Amino acid sequence: MTGASFQRGRDLRGDLSLDVDAIVVGTGAGGSVALRELARVGLQAVAFEEGALSRSGDFDQREDHMLPRLFQEMGGRTTEDFAIRVLQGRGVGGSTVHNTNLCKRTPEPILDLWARKYGVAGASVAEMAAAFETIERDLSVSPMGADVRNANNEVLRAGCEALGWRGGPLAHNRVGCQKSGFCELGCSYDAKQNALKVLLPQAVAAGASVYSDVLVTRIVHDGARVTGVRGVLLDAYGVPQGAVEARARVVVLAASAVGSAALARASDVPDPSAQLGRGLRLHPGAAVAGRFDRTIAGWRGIPQSYECTEHLSYEEGSDRRVWIVPAFAHPIGAAASLPGFGASHMAAMRAYPNLAVLTAMVHDETSGEVLAGDDGRPVLRYAMTDADRTQLARGIAACARLLLAAGAREVTIPAIPPVRVTSTRELDALDLSFVRPHSVPLTAVHPMGTLRMGEDPARSVVRSTGEHHHLRGLFVSDGSLFPTSLGGPPQISIYAFALHLAPHVIERARG
Repeated sequence: MTGASFQRGRDLRGDLSLDVDAIVVGTGAGGSVALRELARVGLQAVAFEEGALSRSGDFDQREDHMLPRLFQEMGGRTTEDFAIRVLQGRGVGGSTVHNTNLCKRTPEPILDLWARKYGVAGASVAEMAAAFETIERDLSVSPMGADVRNANNEVLRAGCEALGWRGGPLAHNRVGCQKSGFCELGCSYDAKQNALKVLLPQAVAAGASVYSDVLVTRIVHDGARVTGVRGVLLDAYGVPQGAVEARARVVVLAASAVGSAALARASDVPDPSAQLGRGLRLHPGAAVAGRFDRTIAGWRGIPQSYECTEHLSYEEGSDRRVWIVPAFAHPIGAAASLPGFGASHMAAMRAYPNLAVLTAMVHDETSGEVLAGDDGRPVLRYAMTDADRTQLARGIAACARLLLAAGAREVTIPAIPPVRVTSTRELDALDLSFVRPHSVPLTAVHPMGTLRMGEDPARSVVRSTGEHHHLRGLFVSDGSLFPTSLGGPPQISIYAFALHLAPHVIERARG
């Protein structure tokens, strides 16, 4: 292998052949940690990333440029039935490049549930504490205080206070933030302390190599152990221009709960218990907008610095499974999301500076599936259960109530047709049966759970060590591991579990 470096696959000519100790597929939260830890102990490790390598100067804050560059399928990925838009990262750094930096540890009740019901060993709060502490230190995680809270987040805080609902500030991994509000389009100011800025450079400094523009198409194995991967080099337009073959004792899947599962299925990874790719959780959400008499300018400042947990329980089967945070869209996204045509749509956009937006995300119990599509793209099969649809309706109503309590003149639920209320009396009288997929635009940004960990091979895909039950040397180091939804942002949990499981990956890579 050539010297440690960042390599752009689009700049390479011919085929690429490598012999290393370990291969990491994906460079987001989990992949960056796995790569760094492998390199730090002197192992030859390489990471392959399907998307481009970007630097702060590439993030030009234009939606029409950044959505195709930073998101899978140019931001157009959906579930098979088109009911839910699924936003996922594509590029070196994965979704940590475009996310809003939310940092919450895996809730204790969730870890307890995984141990009790799903057979996950070695991942109690006490056993995970060191990993969380290390990651939070490495990424400079800190709480977002009132002094950096923008008007959109202040609306949520005011609504919680007026209703007496439980809420509080969130922690982020950002240093030197200029409060531009363009977090979802990549940080032009290099303030995000993420995989791209912090962990991958540390991995390269320790001896690892990172190749962008490499689409891994198959995990090579003999049915009992892995021997490497095959793939293709992509040019700047995503067109294959050369073959890739890499050989290693260990392959780490870190391509997300969608990408890792689809690759494993396309590679005919052993699946005697029919668990692989199943158990998909999406944490789907819907947005609600409130129009105020004052300027909100929700696009300015730090997004999502406050949360409402009044309606969130981590108990399985609970009737309170909704997490509420602020949301906002830049002009193109807002124009596409706001209902109406012609004059009515123009009026809605003219009110854009006066809008505050909240989103209700369901801590879902729907179990979906990821398949490998014939055209090479993953297929996400996910049909919300009645119980989850009920939670979504309650979450939308709760967002509307918060906005009205904070002083909104009018609240819009962008349903088909749109629903508008101006008082709690109208909200209380509202028939929420219209809240269902296809009638309300839904978005998901937290896919989880398709390669679940656990000690029972009949109910899980990988062991609690992250290694596949039946394929020696195949590890998982992303949100695929999680047996259930987290009910909150997964990035810190993914980072921490990757670090927690890294010693097992290292042991196997050493042979």
